[in-house]
Amino acid sequence: MPKLDASAARCIVLTYKEGLLSAVAHDLKIEVTRFSLDIDDALRSVAATFEASSLRVLCAVRDGIDATSVLSDKDKRDIEGNIAKDVLDARKHPNIRFNSIHVDREGEGFRVKGRLEIKGKSRELSCLVRSMGPDWVCEVTLHQPDFGIKPFSAMLGAMKIKPDVDVRLSVSKSRVS
Repeated sequence: MPKLDASAARCIVLTYKEGLLSAVAHDLKIEVTRFSLDIDDALRSVAATFEASSLRVLCAVRDGIDATSVLSDKDKRDIEGNIAKDVLDARKHPNIRFNSIHVDREGEGFRVKGRLEIKGKSRELSCLVRSMGPDWVCEVTLHQPDFGIKPFSAMLGAMKIKPDVDVRLSVSKSRVS
């Protein structure tokens, strides 16, 4: 029954730009740096808590490739502050939580169904946990408005973030076997 954190697992969030001025905006690769993940093999259950204030911008992404020199440290801190304060309202809602309802074997992986709560809004979620090399990987697309999140927008909407973000959680197989 492993209890894991960011030292044993990784959670990445990818955001995508849109709008008239999207050419001057950036897709972003963001890491959740503080979380706990409880996996109970006997009960076939998963519970996770992610700290909303712990999202850190790793880099901009251009055409699917990390663009590590595009954003300054100040740019990253400004974006992180905006995410914590304006997007996730981390003071009022410090944690993002997931609790499984069902975990079933599916092919070489697992189908995990549960409830995800962000900003006090809870939605059912289903994802496939796949074997990818040395890791178990779960990828899911979240629609921010489903959780009461208005995607970031600037310049009267000419530059904004798409409502859908991709989340990827990976855990080393050696840590859960």
